[in-house]
Amino acid sequence: MPPSFLSGKPAFHARAMLIGERLHLKTMEAGDSLALTPLAVAVEGGGIAVLFRYGAVVLFGVDEAAETAFLERLAPLTRNVYPAPLIEEIDVQIDPRKSGEIKGSVVYIVEATMERLQVIADVLAKSAVLTLYETKIAGSFDQIEPVAARLMRDGHINGRSKDLVRHIGATLLSEYVMAGRVAITEKPEVLWENAALEGLFIRLEDEFEIKERHVALEYKLNLISRSAETLVDLLHSRHSVRLEWYVIALIALEILISLYDLFAH
Repeated sequence: MPPSFLSGKPAFHARAMLIGERLHLKTMEAGDSLALTPLAVAVEGGGIAVLFRYGAVVLFGVDEAAETAFLERLAPLTRNVYPAPLIEEIDVQIDPRKSGEIKGSVVYIVEATMERLQVIADVLAKSAVLTLYETKIAGSFDQIEPVAARLMRDGHINGRSKDLVRHIGATLLSEYVMAGRVAITEKPEVLWENAALEGLFIRLEDEFEIKERHVALEYKLNLISRSAETLVDLLHSRHSVRLEWYVIALIALEILISLYDLFAH
């Protein structure tokens, strides 16, 4: 049966927002929920929200005022709220003749069952997370490029490269942690009991290029990791050479002192 808020609605809007690093949902799970894994709850003022622990919220048929009020309700449950949420959107239309089709920014479904909404929510939320990854990794590449150019031009790196290594390490850590929570390549649990919805999931996954973007990000993460290792090795080598010169200088100083004492006596 379709959720009651959608009864009689031939079309509605789906809006995914990545609002923070983590959502603590235990209190909401203990209340009235429409579905679990992922958690779905009714939104006061009309509509439904599907919530993911990794910080994503997907709203169906929720107007602006109800959205604002719901996000305020989630604020105390959100860890590390992002200054501006990352958003993915699509329109949903009920049309049995076109069920499963995606045209432009519209996905057609035969009926608005909770399971179908959960499938749509899963793909939209993952797409928003991938957008976050893409933005962070682009920032890392922007910082790596001038260091690489300096290496090519001068053959050495400056002291600020330590900051770059720290930045890359923080980026890699956040990506690995979030990738583990989100499980981009895994199918939603709802498909295990509703195999007939796999076609809808695959078409949405293709529409938002989930697999392709994930592969591209993995490649870039590996490249950043290798770059970080290279920079660390170069910094260690430079410090080792500097230490060797210090040792040589100390030995030379000790020899000079010994010679002075010898001739002085």
